[in-house]
Amino acid sequence: MARLLLIRHGQASFGADDYDALSPLGHEQARTLGRSFAERGIRPALVVRGDMRRHAETAEGLLDGLKLDVGVVTDAGWNEFDFQHVVEIHRPAFRDRSAMAAELAAFARPDRAFQEIFDAATSRWASGDFDPEYAESFTAFRDRVAAALDTVRELLREHRDVVVASSGGPIAMAASLLTTGTAAGWAAFNRVSVNTGVTKVISGSRGLSLSTFNEHTHLEGDARLLTYR
Repeated sequence: MARLLLIRHGQASFGADDYDALSPLGHEQARTLGRSFAERGIRPALVVRGDMRRHAETAEGLLDGLKLDVGVVTDAGWNEFDFQHVVEIHRPAFRDRSAMAAELAAFARPDRAFQEIFDAATSRWASGDFDPEYAESFTAFRDRVAAALDTVRELLREHRDVVVASSGGPIAMAASLLTTGTAAGWAAFNRVSVNTGVTKVISGSRGLSLSTFNEHTHLEGDARLLTYR
């Protein structure tokens, strides 16, 4: 059977001017995953990535750790949804980044405070009740990821062993579609996604099937590497 490995990007630069760039730790996570793949004999024939900077840098780090030179193709279908836009629709005051930073700084755990706001914002988005307010509705996001899965299914016919460097949102959507046929499980999958977590999908005679979700044993030897943003 052919194998598809969906890789969430390494830690991005949360709070920096360019969130899309990997942090130094994010680069280390990607290289660590590549070395883990090399030790386990995992040598993909093709890498697909979203067209965001964090996807490109994760793919580069993975291949550097693997010491492998293979083709890399870009598919924007694997891009993350615009979570900043989704949060700003829910909390218009957060369009001012300094106001957002000041509000979060008042909490003992700013990361947890932001997570609560993020969960409420994405729940509103996913409800479908406010679609005209968003540049990309939740339904459009679901359909985009479904189309990306269809595309990679065809690539697996030729390459048999494919890695996709993407983000937590699309990978969670793919996992939900593969297990329930709907987006019903998206929020639960998305909430626990780890940076450089590996989701394995098997392609057989009956199509694509989810085998494992968010595997991250390559990070467990160093607690510093285990991050969620």
